[in-house]
Amino acid sequence: MRRYVLALIFSLLAVAATIPATAQTAGSFAQPVDTIPADLRGKIDAVANKVLADTGVPSASIAIVQKGQIVYTNAYGKARLDPPTPAAPQMRYSVGSISKQFTAASILLLQQQGKLSIDDPVSKYVPGLTRGDEVTIRMLLSHTSGYQDYWPEDYLMPPMRKPATAQYILDTWAKKPLDFDPGTKWQYSNTNYVIAGVIVEKLGGEPLMRFLQQNVFTQLDMKSVYNTDVAKLGDTDAAGYIRYALGPLRPAPKEGAGWMFAAGELAMPAHDLALWDISIMNRSLLAPESYKQMFTSVKLKDGTDSHYGLGLFTGPRSGHAALEHSGEVSGFVSENIVFPDDKAAIVVLTNQDASPAASAIGRQLTPIVLGLDTEAASQAETQGLAIFKGLQQGQIDRTLFTDNCNAYFDSQALGDFSSSLKPLGEPATFHQMADDLRGGMTFRVFAVTFKESPQRLRVTTYTMPDGKLEQYLVIPAQ
Repeated sequence: MRRYVLALIFSLLAVAATIPATAQTAGSFAQPVDTIPADLRGKIDAVANKVLADTGVPSASIAIVQKGQIVYTNAYGKARLDPPTPAAPQMRYSVGSISKQFTAASILLLQQQGKLSIDDPVSKYVPGLTRGDEVTIRMLLSHTSGYQDYWPEDYLMPPMRKPATAQYILDTWAKKPLDFDPGTKWQYSNTNYVIAGVIVEKLGGEPLMRFLQQNVFTQLDMKSVYNTDVAKLGDTDAAGYIRYALGPLRPAPKEGAGWMFAAGELAMPAHDLALWDISIMNRSLLAPESYKQMFTSVKLKDGTDSHYGLGLFTGPRSGHAALEHSGEVSGFVSENIVFPDDKAAIVVLTNQDASPAASAIGRQLTPIVLGLDTEAASQAETQGLAIFKGLQQGQIDRTLFTDNCNAYFDSQALGDFSSSLKPLGEPATFHQMADDLRGGMTFRVFAVTFKESPQRLRVTTYTMPDGKLEQYLVIPAQ
């Protein structure tokens, strides 16, 4: 939940909040689902197994939604290393900052009940915060408030191993000077959601987890959700791991009670998160106006698009409308992608800290789940790699490019490409990460890694309808 995608926070009331016992026992887990053709299942399994092998992440649990229904759940690798325990679809994994969607939904439910407006100033409900009369609830939920993030790091610091309270977090981070004027920038901050969680508890009249259980989880038949802000996952769930550099996997430390309140406290099997995704695509839980507000990308005061709604990143993937968020807490990383127009979703839960496996699986499953032309992607990768290797030698096949792109590759450009790329050695991977349509052309992004160099690169291309390349740029990966 740390990064832009993740977060952790707490409130004393949340410690007392419990989910009914039936939601905390293995017997309530949903059964695995498999209603897809064998060839599709094989492609999904191949992607998951390869990414785990490539990254060394212990396990992954996935759920696939097509046509508004869960069609496949499966788990891969080891959920626990000692004793060795195979991962199973029924096991719960921490989902980190994906929890933020549920806090945002709680705020919208309170708005539907007439208890607040998301354009109310924060000071109306939580007095004493920096410039609380200028910061709105909408700014909290869209990360445009200016409140400083209390956990941007990708590891667990010593103070966070001890219990905390929501009030402590607010006193320490939400009473500091703002990082920027409210509404003028977008900056991911877990602190925003601590404040939002406090508002839910004040106006809802009960602990956040109880509010969610009654108004969300029970309504959507999400039977296995667990609050890891109160206690760590049990022996029948996945265990979280960390790796120092290229060393062995080790048990991840657990955050102290309270640090994940309202921003990253939830754990569940992939199946339950897929039920939430179905409610998003069907707009079945909230009022239509609430979904509109949740899914609409918030604009900054200068008109810049933040590409973030309320608890969700917005924007197309592979040319399809998508709502996405990842999550990270100590020992776990998750990825959740909903394609509302396609009635499709991809849930990926993994159990290693600061790992790219979840996002890689989600990215590679996207064309498979959406039924896109994977052969075209493969051909683009083959062509792109061949061009890259040629540029390392200062050579190109000019028949592949438009006049504009050939003009770009003048003698100076070819010399710079060769002198800077050749020392990196042979590429280890050249994978398409995304594609989209723009300006009558197909835009693609490729990730490049090397066998003998830690350097990572991005290649961006524009392909004309006749197949010629209007662009082939190489830039450092961010």
